[in-house]
Amino acid sequence: MRKPLIAGNWKMHKTRDEALQFIYAVANDLPSRQYVDTVICPQAPVLRDLVKRQGEQLRIGAQTMHEATEGAYTGEVSAALLENIGVDYVIIGHSERREHFAETDDAVNRKLHQAFRYDLTPILCIGEKLEEREGNRTEDVVAKQLDIALKGLGKDQVERLVIAYEPIWAIGTGKTATVEQAEETIAFIRRRVKETYDEAVSEQVRILYGGSVNPENLPAMLKTANIDGALIGGASLNAKDFLTMADAALKR
Repeated sequence: MRKPLIAGNWKMHKTRDEALQFIYAVANDLPSRQYVDTVICPQAPVLRDLVKRQGEQLRIGAQTMHEATEGAYTGEVSAALLENIGVDYVIIGHSERREHFAETDDAVNRKLHQAFRYDLTPILCIGEKLEEREGNRTEDVVAKQLDIALKGLGKDQVERLVIAYEPIWAIGTGKTATVEQAEETIAFIRRRVKETYDEAVSEQVRILYGGSVNPENLPAMLKTANIDGALIGGASLNAKDFLTMADAALKR
């Protein structure tokens, strides 16, 4: 069985003091990494502070990174720096980065290659807009995003990759895909990986659901055959809720 992963994307929330308070509140009560992986992705300036205090069970991820090794890219963060300060994960291709910062599928692919060069575990985000869902184009959209993102990656890299299916219409809206919708699309993603690589790779890669995840709707998601955890937005800001969701993954 694939080990579940519960990841919190804090986006542009929490000061340093608030971030540290959260870490102190959860560090000693999270499930063992032997059974569940838990990750918090804060704003870049506090990454090192949280890495130093993550404890045995929690790991820290970045919300984005640049595709270049170094250079004149004011305001960006390199994979080399993330690796150097002890970050383990990095979110790549989140819909908000695609929408607000014009990240393309090709840029996502280059970032994935760069993340693997520095031994970071990427959390690749893919998902459709509401009009694409209503137009029965979900599988076409997700397949295109996935195919371009994985271009040139080897089997061993894809096995380490984490994919997060985030229907854009459910991010920050309070709307959530039904368990059936989420499982159906994630099963399709797994089949697509199998077609591109092989069954062993598709059975190894972890695929998360993201989109208004909370302690109430997560347990049902985790009971499906293909959903291996969640990439959580607002609900991950609350320490008690994060612990509840990590515990739900332990009990799946």
